[in-house]
Amino acid sequence: MTADGMPEVDRAAASRAAIAARRARAEVKEAVRTGRRSALDVAETAWRDPSGIEGGMRVRDLLTTLKGLGPARTLTVLDRLGIAPVKRLGGLGHRQRAVLRDWLKRRSAVPGHGRLVVLAGPTAVGKGTVSAFIRENFPDVMLSVSATTRRPRPGEIDGLHYFFVDDAGFDRMIDSGEFLEWAVVHNLSRYGTPRGPVQEALASGRSVLLEIDLDGARQVRAAMPEATLVFLLPPTWEELVRRLVGRGTESPEEQARRLETARVELAAQDEFDALVVNDDVRRTAAEVVDLLAVPGAPSRA
Repeated sequence: MTADGMPEVDRAAASRAAIAARRARAEVKEAVRTGRRSALDVAETAWRDPSGIEGGMRVRDLLTTLKGLGPARTLTVLDRLGIAPVKRLGGLGHRQRAVLRDWLKRRSAVPGHGRLVVLAGPTAVGKGTVSAFIRENFPDVMLSVSATTRRPRPGEIDGLHYFFVDDAGFDRMIDSGEFLEWAVVHNLSRYGTPRGPVQEALASGRSVLLEIDLDGARQVRAAMPEATLVFLLPPTWEELVRRLVGRGTESPEEQARRLETARVELAAQDEFDALVVNDDVRRTAAEVVDLLAVPGAPSRA
């Protein structure tokens, strides 16, 4: 027994655990410092598991890993946010989490850093049309090309519109961790966003637009909390039905199934950071590009 009554074996174990925790926190800070993780990702991880390594980090220690923030500026930022320097990420209250999240999101959008915008919405709302307009008119924006197990539609080109793979190939990509997100859409085909090209583009300062489904958008939010999620809305429900029926690419049974899915998807719009009505492709594309903070983007109408 030691003088404080703690058994020697317990004291040794506690000391080893403390050393391991310090090393783990140092590794997290180094990952943020080198760009392998974002500060917002660390914060969101801490809030999902306050007792974990990230939860035990002081907010002050996280902020000082960011470029341009020394100890003095960090204290100024914390004072402005109303967060005490000794507070740990896992111990922040709801209001403090909200203000820190907003501050980290705004900071991640400074000029010279790529922004990630996720475009989602119900079936037949026109996500593909808006994305194609952006691809043709805003070359500074990188449109991520998804992989899918569905068959190509008329006019679709492998490697340009999608990477068309079979189920075995898709399974191999999942097993090797190649996807930022993936999901089964309409209970039929699988879609996924290759992780590597997105991360490389953002690191080089290029903005990236992902056109994906609702479940995929949720996965991206969990993996990259700094992403801006945009929900594309139809002008009316009747217009959505007209667009789906008018494109003639699905059977009546498939149309009915997709419309039922669309009703569920529309109910999730409050999860998104921005809502954009797709009533005019040019105006809608300009509004989405504004969110990407691309130089030379047109003003919204």
